[in-house]
Amino acid sequence: MSKQDKVLIVTSEFPPQPGGIGNHAFNLAKALQKHNFNVELISDQRSKENKEELDFDRQLQFKVYRIKLQAIRWLMYFKRLFLGFRRAKKNNTIIASGKFSLWIVAFYSLFLNRNFIAIVHGSEVNLENKLLKRTVNFALRRFDKIIAVSNYTKQLIDDLELSTVTVIPNGIDNTQLKKQVSNISLSGSPKLITVGNVTDRKGQLNVIKHIPKLIKIFPDIHYHIVGLPTQANAFLEIAKRLNVENYITFHGRVSNEELIQFLSSSDIFVMLSSETKEGDVEGFGIAIIEANYFGLPAIGALNCGIEDAINDNKSGRLINHDDSDAFIASIQVIMNDHKSYHENAKQWANQHDWNTIIEQYIKVIK
Repeated sequence: MSKQDKVLIVTSEFPPQPGGIGNHAFNLAKALQKHNFNVELISDQRSKENKEELDFDRQLQFKVYRIKLQAIRWLMYFKRLFLGFRRAKKNNTIIASGKFSLWIVAFYSLFLNRNFIAIVHGSEVNLENKLLKRTVNFALRRFDKIIAVSNYTKQLIDDLELSTVTVIPNGIDNTQLKKQVSNISLSGSPKLITVGNVTDRKGQLNVIKHIPKLIKIFPDIHYHIVGLPTQANAFLEIAKRLNVENYITFHGRVSNEELIQFLSSSDIFVMLSSETKEGDVEGFGIAIIEANYFGLPAIGALNCGIEDAINDNKSGRLINHDDSDAFIASIQVIMNDHKSYHENAKQWANQHDWNTIIEQYIKVIK
């Protein structure tokens, strides 16, 4: 194995805890390892007990270094910085993915002659704080190459006039989705579903606000919300004020097997994401592609990375997140031609398999 084949990934999050950036880093590391790269990865410990993470790491074919969770956060920053520097010296390509990783890896570039690559997802390059924005821009200029996960994300850094930006969409691991599970009985017709952390950015509240109009056209409709219930209580209170609490169910975080059951048993995947006041945005929306794998068409929001995750009028529909009439029309169109949307969604998902996506990454790394 040549020195060129040694890759260090520094990421802001990593499984088994949920998160799009962690999911991306996990699949990228696995795909590179499969293509004979020697991969190491650095991420933070995210649970106090750490048992779930240790059990997860033991099953991997590459080495994972976890920064121990500590109450004094600056100690974690220093450990992250120095551990990363030691590992960076032993690798030829250093990949930064996620918020803190950009600054840390850019710092390494001041002292090491390596192949430095940044992966930008969205929120980390769309900061409202001007000082933080300037530091991110400075960091990005230190990288040899930059990969944006969507054309929307690339547009967020177009003002930097960087000539080294490549757009590579997020991918899915079909082998993890092929597990045969039985369908479950979900209430509603049509059955809408969103998978993701229950937050303002993911758009569950935007969907809830549309339900008073939706039930006039679809009296039996039901909205299933799967994912960490971060803001679930607050959203439920709003649903009660709108008198639509009986049309939604918060299912919380579920296992992979249960998730497949939910997706296989639903009619339409929905992600009406919108930008938060802090500049937090949806950079791509990989959960949409995972839903497409099971033939589930999607309705997603314009003006964010979801535009790259939906093949409009084929795998789903793109609308403004606050347009109830467009939402109703999209549901009607999809349900009236569900077979066609079902097949197109599956074809679209197959185009995003990591076996295909990784070839684009290798071209950038080489």
